[in-house]
Formats: sequence, structure tokens, C-alpha cells
Amino acid sequence: MSAMCQSVRDCEWVKGKMVGSGSFGSVHLAMNKSTGGLFVVKSARSGTGREALNNEAKILKALKPSPYIVQCLGTKEDRGGNLNVFMEYMAGGSLADVSHKFGGSLHEEVVRVYTREILQGLKHLHQHGIVHCDLKCKNVLLGSSGNIKLADFGCAKRVKDLNNDRGGLANSLLCVGGTPLWMAPEVLRNEMLGFGADIWSLGCTVIEMATGRPPWGVVEGSNPMASVLRIAHGDVVPHFPSHISKEGLDFLSMCLERNADKRCSAEELLSHPFVSRNKQYASSPTCVLEIHNFEDTYESEGHEGTSLGSSGNWITVRSG
Repeated sequence: MSAMCQSVRDCEWVKGKMVGSGSFGSVHLAMNKSTGGLFVVKSARSGTGREALNNEAKILKALKPSPYIVQCLGTKEDRGGNLNVFMEYMAGGSLADVSHKFGGSLHEEVVRVYTREILQGLKHLHQHGIVHCDLKCKNVLLGSSGNIKLADFGCAKRVKDLNNDRGGLANSLLCVGGTPLWMAPEVLRNEMLGFGADIWSLGCTVIEMATGRPPWGVVEGSNPMASVLRIAHGDVVPHFPSHISKEGLDFLSMCLERNADKRCSAEELLSHPFVSRNKQYASSPTCVLEIHNFEDTYESEGHEGTSLGSSGNWITVRSG
């Protein structure tokens, strides 16, 4: 990947099929014509989409490299006026895609592993003063070896930038993006933005992984206004999955604490038994292939794409 990082900005490349889209623009698979290496290119022409892509590129370029953060390989404006941001290719797609392919939800053993790696990514961001602001399964990517990386930093904010401009803080908060059903109460009330906002979103993401549904039981795309008002001004938290372990329930209660000042940090949560107690999780934080005694709860027939088959203490990942 390092050789590609040095050459992708100025290389000749060919655009492949669209692999995603959003309010910012489109995402296409791309190939470096001189090396055959794969990457993805995010493109936007103008408006908020271009601003979001610019923000994402700035945030990622300023960060020290991390195995838990997707890598930006460069930016370039094409002749048509599109801003192109070249990004590392993650073959497994988003956790939302993975969940859909494996029956709609993920086994708790896998949720524990993924949650630990998300926490590692959040710890890295927070140590650099950055709040992701839009953590959810769609914005967490899976590599072909099972490694997890945080992605989609178009809404990310530097806390020091907000604090250094106290007069503009309210306006800055009004510009905070994100997905309402995953956002913390204090953010929806336009009161504050801190690292705890990502921890609340992490709790919502764990629920999403465990159930295959958005938090608060609202289907994404429907009118969420009633739930948004409940999140912002009520005294409730999302419904915890009934099938999750006691450790999982305790972990969720620490993430989904309505008082932002009482939420644990990412570093503190890395010591929680939900992600650290069993050796099978603590010894393999970067690769789902190292999970021992995995129980395949889904039949391989009828599921397209990647399939899992056990071999001893390993999970073999094959492309179907």
C-alpha cells in the first residue's frame, strides 16, 4: 500500500463501478494502471458535498497513520471540476453490508471483536483532538482479513477549533453533521460537542450490530422527528438487545449515559470485560480470523458474497 500511496495522486487510473454514494457525491472502485492496485475514489463537484470531502481529506492527512483508520491516498481536481479524494480500498465493505450478508445481525463474539477495534480507532482520533461525529455501521469498514477501520470523516470536527472560537461555537454546533438517530442528546440539543458524543454513537452502533436494526427501532429513511425529540429532551435510552450478555448490557449502559460528563472514554472502555476479558478477544484485536470457537449461526445457502467456514480454531474467509 505504501508504494500506491506515493503514486496514486499522479498515476494514471481507471474508474470502475460505483460502490457507494451519499449526500457528498459518489464512490467508485478504481485501479492504478501502472501497478494494478485497487483503491476507491470519492468525487464531488460543489456545495456541501465538496466541503465534506475537503474536510475528510484534511482530517485524515493531519492524522498519524493508524491501523484502525482508513487511509487517504491523496486528492486531485479533474478537468470536469470534480474534487477526487483517493482512499484505501476495504474489500469487506461496511459493517452494515456485512450484517446484511450474514442474516441481518452479527454474533456477539464478532460484535465484541469489532467493538474493540472501533474503540481503538476512537482512541486514536480522540488523542488527536478529533470527534468523528457520524459513527454507525455504514461508516465502519471491514478489510479482507477481518480488520476494522473507521471511515467517512466528512462530519468530523476538531474540538480545539470549536473551543478556540467561543463566539462561533453555537454556529459551529449548528453545522455539526451526522445521523440523528445515532447522535448524542447534548449534540441534538445544540449544547456541546465532545469526545463523549462518539461514545454515545458507539453504543448505538453496538445495538445496530447486535440487532441488524437502527437504534430506537426506527427504520432509517422514515421520518425520525419523534425519536429525535425523545433523544434530545427525554430521559430514555435506546432499547438494549434482550439476547446480549450481562457484560454487553453493562458496556451499553456506560456508552449510553445521557449525562455526557459521566460517559467513559474510549481508553477506559478498552478495559471493559465486554471487549477485554476473554483471551480470545484480547489476543486478537486486529483480526477476526483469530476468534476461537466461532459458531456459524447462519447457513451458507442463500447468502451471496463472502461465506464463513470453520477449520480448527480458525475462520476461513472465502469469496463466494
